[in-house]
Amino acid sequence: MELKGKKINFLGDSITEGVGTSCAEAIYHQVLKANAGLAEARNYGISGTRIARQSTWKAEGENERFDLDFQLRACEMDPDCDAVVVFGGTNDFGHGDAPMGDFASRDPYTFYGACHLLMQKLLELFPDKLIVFMTPLHRCEEVHPGSAPESRLENYVNALQEVAAYYALPVLDLFRMSGIQPKVPIIKEKFCPDGLHPNDEGHKKIAAILEGFLKAL
Repeated sequence: MELKGKKINFLGDSITEGVGTSCAEAIYHQVLKANAGLAEARNYGISGTRIARQSTWKAEGENERFDLDFQLRACEMDPDCDAVVVFGGTNDFGHGDAPMGDFASRDPYTFYGACHLLMQKLLELFPDKLIVFMTPLHRCEEVHPGSAPESRLENYVNALQEVAAYYALPVLDLFRMSGIQPKVPIIKEKFCPDGLHPNDEGHKKIAAILEGFLKAL
């Protein structure tokens, strides 16, 4: 894909919103815009949000958009775009209450089902546009107690890839090829100081990988 002059919508959570960066210009999609000459890089990131719908909603007075899952927010994106990039899943593992479900599920209250419904919705809204997913990054805490599928971040990564393959949608596997693993002290210090949100240097790394991935499509 030729990126110069293109308009791209970025749907995501706190990383896409820019938590961990020093300024808006340091967020990965704005770095990509500057480096690749995009016409627009639209930020549809909201901290704390998840792909799956939640059974337990936030208390009154807290951010009411926190529980708007990605499918509900897809309709809010500008239809005048050339591509859509979706970056989520880490919050489904981190603090979501939706079960994993299985590949056959189309229930928005399961992670598998929500992935199906999100991808279907994006294909309905943007049938002639490039739609790309990015997997969650590694994080310091990626195993919960127990043996349930929801206890491992890697299971969310694999589920996302499995559903995307069904719809023939490209996936950039940041979990396995970003070079950001905050369990390694020097990597955490340089790219992801809080163990979850990349800093400016981490966003530069994501932008560079994403640029190469998009240009190859």
